[in-house]
Amino acid sequence: MNTIWLIGAGPIAVDYAKVLNDLNVNYQVIGRSDSGCKTFQEQTGHDAIPGGLEKYLGGRPPVVDIAIVAVSIENLAEICEQLINYGIRNILLEKPGVGFADEIYGLAQLVSKKKTNVLLAYNRRFYASVQKAAEIIKEDGGVKSFHFEFTEWSHQIRNLKKHKTELENWFLGNSTHVIDAAFFLGGEPAEISCYHTGGLDWHPKSSIYAGAGISKGGALFSYEANWEAPGRWNMDIMTSKRRLVFKPMEKLQVMEIGSVAINFVEDIDYSLDEEFKPGLFLQTKAFLDGTWDKFIRLDDQADRMGIFKKMSGY
Repeated sequence: MNTIWLIGAGPIAVDYAKVLNDLNVNYQVIGRSDSGCKTFQEQTGHDAIPGGLEKYLGGRPPVVDIAIVAVSIENLAEICEQLINYGIRNILLEKPGVGFADEIYGLAQLVSKKKTNVLLAYNRRFYASVQKAAEIIKEDGGVKSFHFEFTEWSHQIRNLKKHKTELENWFLGNSTHVIDAAFFLGGEPAEISCYHTGGLDWHPKSSIYAGAGISKGGALFSYEANWEAPGRWNMDIMTSKRRLVFKPMEKLQVMEIGSVAINFVEDIDYSLDEEFKPGLFLQTKAFLDGTWDKFIRLDDQADRMGIFKKMSGY
């Protein structure tokens, strides 16, 4: 495999580097600040080039086949655009792909024009728990209904040193992690009714959410979240035989029909999710191997952005 570009030198890039090191692939890291690149080297043992992508591309390096974009949310669209225009054909772009919802439409047009493969890195699709659930769902004949909650801990988030863009678009940048996992297992919405209210000083558009709909496969679903009250991320996926419980998301529990007992599924190997950032190893390997059936592409993310905007009030 030719050299891979890893764009970014922050915590997410460090997580990717651990996977790439284990997979024994060649990769070049392009960071921004000298201090960030130094920290990256200390944590991974791998050098990172400071100065940012634009400066790096100004040196006219040879075009590579693959790039992984692991920068902060406010820079995702710009970095992806630079790579596409430089001729990179296969890009793994950190979720949600853009900092602001409306940025995705212009980026999707560019992707189509340049015939670039841009896949979004929703790593929860590759959790061992989610992968096992997909097997059970197939065995049981499909999803009948599902419910999910994406309550965020606002009492902690308000104190984080985050860019204003990330905070004001927290639903898009963070809550869609669990929403994407729910739609991945339960099915993309065919119809949806959404309600939202409230607002916080760091996220003024909304803070309390509820809604329901029907998936393209005919499964009914509902959701809720209240960022002003206690709660946690979770999902319940119902088949004709079992209720699959994700609480926490990283582990799978099951309730069998005819019982109210909820037990952890025992025959799941969680070792990769424990050694690396959960889901990241299998996600990265699948992307590098060209096994892309479990990913969502950027143009599909653009198609469902209207749903995210309707859910959030953006």
